[in-house]
Amino acid sequence: MNTDGSRHSWERDTPDYWRAKMVAEQLRTRNIRDERVLAAFARVPRHLFCPDASMSEAYADHPVEIGCGQTISQPYMVAWMLEVARLHSGDRVLEIGTGSGYQAALLAQLVVQVFSVERIPELLNAARERLARLGAENVTLHCGDGSGGWREHAPFDVIIYAAAAPEVPQQVRGQLAIGGRLLAPVGSLHHQNLLRVERMAEGTYREQELGGCAFVPLRGMFGWKD
Repeated sequence: MNTDGSRHSWERDTPDYWRAKMVAEQLRTRNIRDERVLAAFARVPRHLFCPDASMSEAYADHPVEIGCGQTISQPYMVAWMLEVARLHSGDRVLEIGTGSGYQAALLAQLVVQVFSVERIPELLNAARERLARLGAENVTLHCGDGSGGWREHAPFDVIIYAAAAPEVPQQVRGQLAIGGRLLAPVGSLHHQNLLRVERMAEGTYREQELGGCAFVPLRGMFGWKD
């Protein structure tokens, strides 16, 4: 501290400063209340997942491009999805769309096992390196079409789409465990609603639209066609 109580400029440029600022100004002020989620955001170095962005840009209140026509989502949007997923420490989670690997790194802090599928090899390889660097040993990655889920590792307690889908197919719904929750941006190419699907019993699901959002399109057999 300076004698007047202000911080030195170098302190304002540290990753810890930007993460704390993000949590305080972007998440807590928008009613993200899950302390486990907030703690994960305070720990995971988001700037490592935005390789071409400045420190301030990496922690900014909007999506950031990561190459290959993809983005790392706005911090609040990721936090909102993780909160409404009602994650438990013993959950097994499927992420559809690894992207930069940032959401997988957050999930690794919150649940026992993460399975994540990405169709773009370049992005998956970069995500694998970042996650290894952070010691996220409970994340299993796969390169391929994730639009139909990952049946080999089902059932999952939680399934989270990181890209917009025209609908959630029965093939993916059926990979939820009883009591499991699925979060997906569903709608048109340019605007979606965040849909939460809960599997109540065999063949019985409860759906709820939680609010508007805008994600890059999911590609693949059950996604938008190229």
